[in-house]
Amino acid sequence: MDSLSSHQPPSVLPDISPARGEISSSFGARFSCDAGDWRKRRRRPISPLAGEMSGRTERRAKDLDAGDNSLWAFAGALVLTPLLPTPALAHASDRGHVLLLPTGYYIAGGAFAVAVSFLVLALLPPAALDRFWRRRLSLFTFGDASRTIISLLSFAGFALLIAAGLFGSRDPLSNPLPLVIWTLLWAGFTLLQGVFGDLWSWLNPWYGPWRVTVHVFGLRDDKAHPSRLPSLLGFWPAFVLFFAFAWFELIDPAPDDPSRLALAARLYWLVSFGAMLAFGYSDWSRRGEFLGIFFSMVARFAPFQRDEGRLSLCWPGAKLLAAEPLPPSGVAFLLLALSSVSFDGLSKTFFWLGLSGVNPLEFPGRTALIGIGSFGLVLTFVLLALVFTLAVFLGQRLAGDAQPFEKAAGLLVWSIVPIALAYHIAHYLTVLLVDGQYALVAFSDPSGLGWNLFGTADRLVEAGIVAGAGSAWWLWNLQAGVIIGGHVLAVLVAHGLAARLHSQASRAALSQLPLTLLMIAYTIFGLWLLATPTAG
Repeated sequence: MDSLSSHQPPSVLPDISPARGEISSSFGARFSCDAGDWRKRRRRPISPLAGEMSGRTERRAKDLDAGDNSLWAFAGALVLTPLLPTPALAHASDRGHVLLLPTGYYIAGGAFAVAVSFLVLALLPPAALDRFWRRRLSLFTFGDASRTIISLLSFAGFALLIAAGLFGSRDPLSNPLPLVIWTLLWAGFTLLQGVFGDLWSWLNPWYGPWRVTVHVFGLRDDKAHPSRLPSLLGFWPAFVLFFAFAWFELIDPAPDDPSRLALAARLYWLVSFGAMLAFGYSDWSRRGEFLGIFFSMVARFAPFQRDEGRLSLCWPGAKLLAAEPLPPSGVAFLLLALSSVSFDGLSKTFFWLGLSGVNPLEFPGRTALIGIGSFGLVLTFVLLALVFTLAVFLGQRLAGDAQPFEKAAGLLVWSIVPIALAYHIAHYLTVLLVDGQYALVAFSDPSGLGWNLFGTADRLVEAGIVAGAGSAWWLWNLQAGVIIGGHVLAVLVAHGLAARLHSQASRAALSQLPLTLLMIAYTIFGLWLLATPTAG
């Protein structure tokens, strides 16, 4: 400790990632940034690691033609990713800010909590669990009369955001488009879906324009032609589009460039709208529009259920137990949702960068890592899919039941939803805390002309909320608690789903043993990702 304290780095300006909201500070002091002043002067934050910007903006600034000479070595090493790491005492709350926290005890405790939850569920009577899941509290009834109007308003807001992206400020921290898409929609709205249910079916920018177009031009609606999308395609259109979205977010050199993002968002809206006109709104929104599919899957975890207009309160995850088995394409889609956010965290670790031959203290930028990043994104999905498939297969063999493997995998994959939601919340927490404040500032001046529409243009952005020893402590505990809780709920959901596959309680418990081991390993992996130092 004395040697560490005697070589403290010099104090530098905070490093604020426009895409992630992550803060770097050599001492972690609490500070405020005048967002209005930032917008006018276009100051670039200085990283204590490399002396340059970090996050998406910094990564596009360094356009190097570096070769990817270690792909296969990296692939082999990734298989040995430390799912069972030795207890670590270093927790990186932010880039360049490493605190001494007993994360090894958290990792062991989290794994123990998941294991104990499995043992407790195996001993409980199935009837008691069934009564637990079936409980509902009726609230009130509301119809769909305003759904079209709300969607049209959402479309109008989307059009304004596209205009801001094309003609507004070039600074991703001042332009509302990247802040809305990456922070409020992808990071924040996923949390709202998991808490309040399927809000996206009302707020998506396609339903209203589709209804108006069908009515004005007399096109065929879904009632007359309920299924026009070939059934053989399954969820593969959504899978391909989701992978493209993940690649753009995680690998592309400049995903938060306003004009570039405006072009991508506009293109996706047009493609989806055309597909809805060609195949029907219902079919495409359920099997092709990846945002709606992802949000609807997450909404199944929410403690609110709407059935024929009546809203009721239920236990979190209860709706997952009534879900129909997904086809292989749906299984792949849900696993991609988890693997992509896992790779996002893994790709920034010293471990990952070391495997690709990159010095974490001299991060070369995203352009130099396009090849290895693309390979890693695919490899992470393939490894997760293989491990999940193996866990389900071994579980079926242990249970000695003749249930079709495809049905078992398609049903049990719903237990991944609590894990995916937990990872999403923990991973993007700093985004919501910091970049969410920048979004409030940007809304007041979307065009970058010095406006102050809502009185927030000169609001001080409290970037210090995620810096410092105290903040790191509560952030770590909150993130760790979310991940552990998500895995415990996943075990609970998986147990209920297994009861649908196996009539005997003993067989259901045996079938869950390999999947529980996978969840324990993923708990360790997730907590390790939170604790290990990161760069870039």
